[in-house]
Amino acid sequence: MTSTAGTATEIRPFHVDVAEEKLTDLRRRIAATQWPEKETVADQSQGVPLATMQELARHWGTEYDWRKCEAKLNALPQFITEIDGLDIHFIHARSQHEDALPVIVNHGWPGSVIEQLKIIGPLTDPTAYGASAADAFHVVIPSMPGYGFSGKPTSTGWGPEHMGRAWAELMTRLGYTRYVAQGGDWGAFVIDQMGLQAPEGLLAIHTNMPCTVPGEVDKAAMAGDPPPAGLSAEERRA
Repeated sequence: MTSTAGTATEIRPFHVDVAEEKLTDLRRRIAATQWPEKETVADQSQGVPLATMQELARHWGTEYDWRKCEAKLNALPQFITEIDGLDIHFIHARSQHEDALPVIVNHGWPGSVIEQLKIIGPLTDPTAYGASAADAFHVVIPSMPGYGFSGKPTSTGWGPEHMGRAWAELMTRLGYTRYVAQGGDWGAFVIDQMGLQAPEGLLAIHTNMPCTVPGEVDKAAMAGDPPPAGLSAEERRA
């Protein structure tokens, strides 16, 4: 992986180039897996079946083409910038429609920006997918700290609240004065914090994992207690 050197706040181009010896070593270690005994049941009550795990390992060890994925990433504009002492990697795909609305998209755990590659085209170039130019977005997809090509924190403190502030700084650094934010899974918690922090320029958030649980239900669930009284049949089932 390469990026050009620069000042802490500078946005530097980034290129993925994993050494072949690293890929060879990874395949060797996958092939050298010491497998446990086969489960004693015919279902999944004892966990994921051994055959399933062996098939998964075989796929990653002999079939998966990292170079194809690498090429997809390198076909997109990728950058690195330092925020609060940590290198943050991100994809920044601008739409050809200048009036496009900027959006920052957050991946989940244990995921990466690769999850979002398929949405870049429809969001940046909606007219090619049968939609209107008014539906266009400038797309920013950062790698969370410790994930993908972002730096790894060396101390505590990089929770959702910190990431929310960092993403607001990133959008400001990119020159966006108005934007929206989207997140799912772990990224949804970051988006929640951005909504609470309400940084200048953030117009709205969109989450595909809204976690709203009444306090008394959450307390009972955490303690292993029975559900609170007064819940409907549907609420009790949930």
